[in-house]
This record gives sequence, structure tokens and C-alpha cells, in this order.
Amino acid sequence: MSTYGTLFRVSTYGESHCASVGAIIDGCPPGLELGVQDVQTQLSRRRPGQSNLTTPRNEKDLVHLQSGIEHGVTLGTPIGLLVKNEDHRPHDYSETDLYPRPSHADYTYLQKYGIKASSGGGRSSARETIGRVAAGAIAEKYLKQTFGIEIVAFVSGVGKIHMPFASPSTADLDNDEIDDAISPDFLKLLHTITREQVDSHPTRCPHVETAERMTQYLIPVQRIIRAKDAQDSIGGTVTCVIRGVPAGLGEPVFDKFEAKLGHAMLSIPATKAFEIGSGFRGTEVPGSKHNDPFVTREDGSLGTKTNFSGGVQGGITNGEDIYFRLAFKSPATISQSQETAQYDGTPGSLAARGRHDPCVVPRAVPIVEAMAAIVVMDQLLIQNARKAASSLLPPASTLPPTMVLPAGAQ
Repeated sequence: MSTYGTLFRVSTYGESHCASVGAIIDGCPPGLELGVQDVQTQLSRRRPGQSNLTTPRNEKDLVHLQSGIEHGVTLGTPIGLLVKNEDHRPHDYSETDLYPRPSHADYTYLQKYGIKASSGGGRSSARETIGRVAAGAIAEKYLKQTFGIEIVAFVSGVGKIHMPFASPSTADLDNDEIDDAISPDFLKLLHTITREQVDSHPTRCPHVETAERMTQYLIPVQRIIRAKDAQDSIGGTVTCVIRGVPAGLGEPVFDKFEAKLGHAMLSIPATKAFEIGSGFRGTEVPGSKHNDPFVTREDGSLGTKTNFSGGVQGGITNGEDIYFRLAFKSPATISQSQETAQYDGTPGSLAARGRHDPCVVPRAVPIVEAMAAIVVMDQLLIQNARKAASSLLPPASTLPPTMVLPAGAQ
């Protein structure tokens, strides 16, 4: 389906080489001051042609707000927005009439619908994410103004180069006592990182030492440029932190917060894996060291000492920073000649002519932020609706104090 969300609903439309792409956002609260620049900033971070590390397709990706706003204020009615496709070249894809491109959606779309887009990736193209980014920017402005929520994503790995996010393991086969699931320095970075720091480096990696290694990895004759020169590609990982989310979001048991977050993230093109909090590393740490003990914060509220849970426990947010990591595969569109088969099974050789990113992770950063904002926005509206409905009831007089939230507790 092309719609995501329950109360904050986002429907995207458009293919990679049609006239335009865009979205309809339903459920945005009325009264939010909203202008083109609120949306354009994130679209410009996502757009192609930003550097020699991205696809040379030159799209301005200028957004046009069509409905749901008057005098710069949302009306509460559906917001329509579109972005025109201007630099598209359908003729670059004539070979897909004969060949399903390796690791693309050509074959599977044809099997599902009995018809497919004749140029580009159609709905499976990353052009579809424009509508997501625009909707996410709107959600993000509301979240920032009402709850002070901040969302920052960054590149944490390219190829075999990764940011250090876990303490070095000192374990051997006879001793599984590992220091920490996540290093304190990494948790501190998550709590303070800004988009300005992320965007200060072309790799969008905020860790200085790793960024320098990536720079060496990315300069001409090195990794991404080397892959680009070889008509090849390379993958990577994006880490995201969501700060300021109140406790209580998430709908157990099937719509737990991390389940909705994983659903949203794995719907992004080219994603292959998702982990939240300590993730796979947490499986290597004994429970005695992985548990998050509760402590009293300076403001008197409860918090956790370590936050290895990544801000979610029992499928419900606990008020701590929410952080997760997402893996993006090496882009499937490469110009190398590949031995493959035509739709009729005839063996052959295919060399794609379309323009492509040799590595998608720098441009994926605002897409990840957008989907995170959409998830939080939807879950926040659901929880607020529940609280509003409950507030209309008279206080229950038969419940013991241990079953209700203490007065003044957060």
C-alpha cells in the first residue's frame, strides 16, 4: 500500500520518471504555521546531484504546497504537495524491456501486477521517498514546537568503515563478561549531536576520526569514488536518535513502538536490516550488565542509568533517547556488464545506462529522519487521543494506589 499511519496518514504517489511525485498528508493538526521553506530544507538535503558522491541526476526538487494551508497556517484538512520530475531520461531504460535488472524490483513488480513501469524503478525508485521527506518535515515541525522533540540521523558506516559504537570486546570463549553493550561516549554523542555537525562533512558522519577515515576512503582512487569509477557501488549504515519523546508511546502488543519504527524504516528503498538500542550487540552481554537500572534525574523524574534499551521497554517509550541503526545495501543499479537472463530465460549480458548513486547513505539521512518523525507523530496523536478520552471519566475510586500513576509522576 502507499499509505502509512493511523491518525497521521501519509499517502505518496508517483514513479521515478513520471511528471511529478508527491504526497497527501491527512491528520495534521490545524493551526500549525507552515511555509514552503519548512519542507524545502529537508528536500534539499535529500536531492540528487549534491556532490560527486551522488547520482549526477540534477533535480531541484522544489516543493509546491497545493492544499490544506491558508495564510501560512494549516487548516486541519489534507495537505497536498508535489515535486516535479524535470531531469528524467526514460530512454536510458530501454534494455529493461528485455531484462529484469539484477536485485531490482522489475521482475517482482511484473509478477505482482502483471505490468511494470517501462523506465526507471517506478514506485520502487528512491524518487518515491520525496513525499515521505516532505511529510516528515511537517510532522517534525509540529513535534519540535509542541514537545521539543529532536531527530538527528547520520552516517555511521560506509563499507567496512564504521563508527565505534560498542566497547571493545574483551571476551573469550570461556568468559562472556563484556564491558558495555554501547560505549558511554557513543551514548553521549547521541544525546548532543546536531544536524549542523552531521552536514559539516560530505559523508554526513559526525565522528571526527571516522569521518577522516571515510574521507581517505572516499577520495579519488579510494572507496566510493573507486566504486563509481569502476561502475560499481557500496553500501553502509545510518544511525538515528530521537530525543525528547515522552514516555507512553506505542501500542502493544502488535503495534509496539519499535515494531512500528522497524516497519517504517524497512519500507525505505535499499534497506536490509534494522536494530534498536544495543541491537545484536546486546545478545553478547549478560543480563546483569545489559539491564537499565532506574535513577532519579535532576528534575526529580525517573530515568535509566544506561539506556541500552534504546528508549523503548515493553514496546512503549520510556522517555529516554530512542536510537536505532539501519543498513542500506550497495545500490543495485551499476553500469558494469552483468551476466544475467532475459524475461524469457535467454542468457545475456546487461549493462545499465541509468544514473545512480555509488553509495546511498549520505542522501538517506533525511529520509530516515522523515520516517522517524512520521512514526512519532502518529503514535503521539494516538496516545493523546487515549489520554483525552480517559480524562473525561471521573476518577476511579476502587483501584489500589499501586495500579495508577502517582500524583506528580511523569
